[in-house]
Amino acid sequence: MMDRTVHSYEDARRMARKRLPWMVFDYIDGAAGNGEGEASNRRAMADIHLQSRVLRDVRHRDLSTTVFDQRAEVPFGIAPMGMCNLSAPKADVFLACQAAKSCVPIGVSTVASTDMETMLALSEGHAWFQLYYSGDGSGTMALVERAKAAGYQTLVLTLDVPEVGRRPRELRRGFKMPFKIGASQFIDFALHPRWSISTLIHGRPEMANFQRDGFTFDRTESRAGADWETLKKVRDAWPGRLVAKGVISVEDAVALKAAGVDAVQVSSHGGRQLDGGVPPILALKAIRDAVGPAYPLFYDSGVRSGEDVAKALQQGADFIFFGRAMQFAIAANGEAGLQQFWAGVSSDLSSAMAQMGHCDIASLKAR
Repeated sequence: MMDRTVHSYEDARRMARKRLPWMVFDYIDGAAGNGEGEASNRRAMADIHLQSRVLRDVRHRDLSTTVFDQRAEVPFGIAPMGMCNLSAPKADVFLACQAAKSCVPIGVSTVASTDMETMLALSEGHAWFQLYYSGDGSGTMALVERAKAAGYQTLVLTLDVPEVGRRPRELRRGFKMPFKIGASQFIDFALHPRWSISTLIHGRPEMANFQRDGFTFDRTESRAGADWETLKKVRDAWPGRLVAKGVISVEDAVALKAAGVDAVQVSSHGGRQLDGGVPPILALKAIRDAVGPAYPLFYDSGVRSGEDVAKALQQGADFIFFGRAMQFAIAANGEAGLQQFWAGVSSDLSSAMAQMGHCDIASLKAR
């Protein structure tokens, strides 16, 4: 019998590729252009080396840390991802429950396939709402008010999508939200009956945050009009913590800090926006140096393992977010796959800390 255990990111991706329709797999796995941006960030991550040390008592290791003064069991959480239920029915539920279990943040996307109120409840208050500012902003600000009313304490404003990056793999598969089923998609779904039957039973994933308030979300709508006045408008309307996500520039990070943003998340949107962009892992240290040692700095993009977490922490991040890896783990083996991948990352990080002579996260990221 084939081993369905998810031991690594590579396991998760390999199994997900077999189980998911091509259209869905390419949506999750895809990147902008030829994928060079994602690949160059992975190469840069691989080129960062961890220093091993010997003869240090590292028997008792603690992976916990704090995020906005709240204790987290591990220094990594779940990035906001649109339409997670494409990977498997109830994927959002599995992710929210994992966030609750580990007391870590989970980003709830504007285009999540489970509504923001349900996600906040399932995560036991650990959810952060991720916001796109689009169109004339009326729908966006309505979502801000809704998140406020729901009880969210943290808003994540994604800034690196003035226009949706051109992703040829999606275009070739005819991926659209909501789905438009043609002959090629029908064949695709027929060749992946397990996913198709399960999806049919549970219902087609929808953009759940747009099913009750009388407005819709156009994924391709331009967000190019957002500027510093837009940020001020959101900052003035949001009384809680505000995170700016999608930052690669040192100058932007410094300006966002000065504008009253509570944290910056260094990210290239997983390589899905600008194919020739600067690898975010290389930008991380320079941004940390610029914003100072105490300013909250988060990171996502190209993180695959516990050693990657250690690298990002040593480059200046306070907390790390995983994206597509979580969806692949669920696609591979459901909730069990997610738990297996989570345990593997935790074990990998703990082992790396032992090799490096560190017993806690503060020591690992000392700067």
